[in-house]
Amino acid sequence: MKSKILLVFLLLSTTLLAQQVELPRGYSQEELAALKWQTFVSTPPTMAIEAPPPYPVRHMAEWEELQALAITWRAYPDILTQIVRHAAEEVRVVIFCNTETVKNNAQLALTTAGVNLSNVDFVVEPNNSVWIRDYGPNCVYENDVESLNFIDWVYNRITRPEDDAVPNAAALHFGVPIYSTTANPDRLVNTGGNFMSDGLGSAFASKLILEENEPGNAFGAGPHTESAIDQIMQNYMGIDRYIKMETLPFDAIHHIDMHMRLLDEETLLVGEYPAGISDGPQIEANLQYVLDNFMTPFGTPYKVVRVVQPPDFNGTFPPMGDYRTYTNSVFVNKTIIIPAYEQEYDTIAMRVYRENFPGYKVVNINCNDMIGASGALHCITKEIGAANPLLIVHQRLADELENDLVPGYTVDADIQHKTGIESATVFYTIDTTQAYSAVPMQPSGTGNGWTAMIPHQPNGSKVFYYISATANDTKTQVRPLAAPAGYYEFTVSQLVSNTNEPTSAAMKPIFPNPASSLTAVPVKATNVCEAEIELTDIYGRSVLNIFAGKLTAGETRHYFDAAQLSSGIYFVTLRTPAGFATQKLVVK
Repeated sequence: MKSKILLVFLLLSTTLLAQQVELPRGYSQEELAALKWQTFVSTPPTMAIEAPPPYPVRHMAEWEELQALAITWRAYPDILTQIVRHAAEEVRVVIFCNTETVKNNAQLALTTAGVNLSNVDFVVEPNNSVWIRDYGPNCVYENDVESLNFIDWVYNRITRPEDDAVPNAAALHFGVPIYSTTANPDRLVNTGGNFMSDGLGSAFASKLILEENEPGNAFGAGPHTESAIDQIMQNYMGIDRYIKMETLPFDAIHHIDMHMRLLDEETLLVGEYPAGISDGPQIEANLQYVLDNFMTPFGTPYKVVRVVQPPDFNGTFPPMGDYRTYTNSVFVNKTIIIPAYEQEYDTIAMRVYRENFPGYKVVNINCNDMIGASGALHCITKEIGAANPLLIVHQRLADELENDLVPGYTVDADIQHKTGIESATVFYTIDTTQAYSAVPMQPSGTGNGWTAMIPHQPNGSKVFYYISATANDTKTQVRPLAAPAGYYEFTVSQLVSNTNEPTSAAMKPIFPNPASSLTAVPVKATNVCEAEIELTDIYGRSVLNIFAGKLTAGETRHYFDAAQLSSGIYFVTLRTPAGFATQKLVVK
């Protein structure tokens, strides 16, 4: 073992660590004061291997199948209770408790709240804070889908050594090997809230990862160049493409889960502020950097879905207001848990998630009590991947133009299991109230590829479909995980010909309508185009210019505050080079 004294700071006092202190996600004032005069002694986890796994690994995406969700029972017991209530319906919930007393208190709180404990494990393990996302174990699979392994980084809160030991306790509880980046030359500091991957070798982070491993860092790491960090992440996590964005001016902790998340391999959910407000300009610059320089694993542009970053109760945004965010959500198999703050904004966020995950159970939990500490639901949970994964990777079909010469619509998927795949099937329908039809998939002859063709459907049809696969050991999995209630969809639209210019953008239904507060105008563009969205009164007089500029391809939402308008009837008009479309809006 190389590591003995590795950092230049001391532990906080024994008294401070022993208390159930509600520490923020960043350093507390007491911790910052302690850093000035104390020294930290670091020892590696007792069962961790201080070397990369001896085989290729793949980091798990958050939307993949889980066997458990882990939390630490400290601050915010009411929020933790609701997380356990929802998650335990899908997976085992493992609760790390600082002491036996804390364990008893947690059991009492959950039982009193009517939570069934049959799917809950309590593990007594010292810890310092509730922010298990940042210090918990990272799940990787040997050779894509074989044995589960844990990866442990050096936690970037050096005054919380008990937190940094929790991954070791998790490895013991689940009986999983654990590899750690605790010894140089691979000693790497990182934090889970600043890491998000697509399960296919690409990951996103802010440049905090560079700053905390640069020369003179306080953690005894490296120092590492960016290329050295990339190599460590490839060796330990299977990350081949590590995309790093500029840190934000007003997000003091610089964790990307506070303003963005991956919804799947090709879709980015991005928090949106009013134009020019708070971190909005830097978020937009970062997004444009990603869109200009990177493609999805399928070689196509990323799709962008936007969700509002709501103001504080007093109408202020960071840095004056709390960092309210809806991207800080948790996937738990067929359930998605998102933060809640105020109904007028929560309603829109719930709709965004439900539109993108039809058939999933989408629930929310009020996070006003904790958001002032710079974190929400994603920050206090950690996914534990399935022990026996059956991986289905599929690029969903885009809308198809009607063409009688085309026999159908090809569905391709990469499907893997450690015992091999016995069979795979595409199920489809044009009416979700009716039964699905089945089309057997066949090996495509390329790697782990499987393929099938949904038969030709009439013009105007909306086609709903999902994929099911069975492994040689009889395990069956579907994608989306919520299928058959959940599904992918595409529309068979009419082939347009002999027109001056096809419509480049369309306005979807405005919501809420009638409106009285924050209102969304969804627009779906088939390609990049110039556009203007204008609000007029019943006499055609301009009231508000909602948007003017270049629309990106895909769906975007454009917001305005209807509370500033007088009650009555208005019209919202979308204008593009191809023409215009208008919807009526009622303001209460």
